[in-house]
Amino acid sequence: MKGFLISTMSNKMRMLFLTLFYSGKFPKASGTAGSLLATLLALPILNFSNNTLFLLAILLGGIAIKEIDIYEKNGGEHDDKSIVIDELVGVWIALSIAPFTWLNTLLCFVFFRVFDITKPSFIGKIDREVKGGLGVVGDDALAGVCAGLCVGGIHKLLIFLGV
Repeated sequence: MKGFLISTMSNKMRMLFLTLFYSGKFPKASGTAGSLLATLLALPILNFSNNTLFLLAILLGGIAIKEIDIYEKNGGEHDDKSIVIDELVGVWIALSIAPFTWLNTLLCFVFFRVFDITKPSFIGKIDREVKGGLGVVGDDALAGVCAGLCVGGIHKLLIFLGV
C-alpha cells in the first residue's frame, strides 16, 4: 500500500498539473485565471454529460490532493496561490450540479469565485483548519457545491417564474 502513494509525476509534470497548464502563474488574480480556464475546459466535457464532468472532478480532485501533499512535503508553501487545480475541481463540481445553459455556466463561474474568495461558513473553516492537499482542494470543492446549488436554485426559480 505504501508504494501506491508514491507519485509517478516528475516535478515539471506536477507543476503543469497543479498550476493548470501554468494559468496559476498569471501575475494577478491567478485563481480567477485558473477558474476561467477550468470553465472553458469543462465545456466539451459537458457535451457528454454532467455526470461525466462530476466524476472527472472527483478523480482529478483525488489526484490533486495526493500531488499537493507531495508538493508541500518537498517544501512547497501550503495553498500556494499558483496552485489552481483546486479551482478546476470546484468549478467542475458547480457546473456538474447546475443544468447546462450559457447563463448557468457564467453564473457557476461567478458564484464559485464569490464563494472561493469570501470563504463563508464551512468553506472558511476547511480552508483554515484542514491541512495538506485535502484542505487545499476541500474548500474549493465545497465552494463548488454551494455555487452549483445556488445556480440550480436560480434556474428552477426562473423556470417557475416563466422567465
